[in-house]
Amino acid sequence: MMRLILLALGMGALVAATALPLGGCASTPKATDGAVALKLRAMQTRAFETGDINKTIRTAMATLQDLGFVIDNADAQLGSVTASKLDKYVIKMTVTARKRGESQLLVRANAQYNVTPVEDPQFYQQFFTAFSKAMFLEAQEIDPAAPGF
Repeated sequence: MMRLILLALGMGALVAATALPLGGCASTPKATDGAVALKLRAMQTRAFETGDINKTIRTAMATLQDLGFVIDNADAQLGSVTASKLDKYVIKMTVTARKRGESQLLVRANAQYNVTPVEDPQFYQQFFTAFSKAMFLEAQEIDPAAPGF
């Protein structure tokens, strides 16, 4: 069973946390400095206590779709899914999952506004809040579409 490393999440409706406001997502500084790149990577990455890459990628796909993205490409063997969102802007998001030890996966979400990396920590926090809830529901084998949920 999957347990989240982050924090135990309550049983809220996944849809309630799925709105990603994009105001201020594109920032002008480039992530070329080593310290800036490390900070950006830390914002983009979370650890989950599961070894199931396929289930994690399926959950990432569902989360992206819930957030209004259209899946462009998914490869469970590579542990990668890429999606786009078009609504007065073009935002592309790639989510990758890779093993960390025997029982953990590192999940990284990398977003670009046109060709500029999204450096807004709130953008990634909102994605991972929705994703963490979906992982929790998946681990508990709870279907949010089931009657009475």
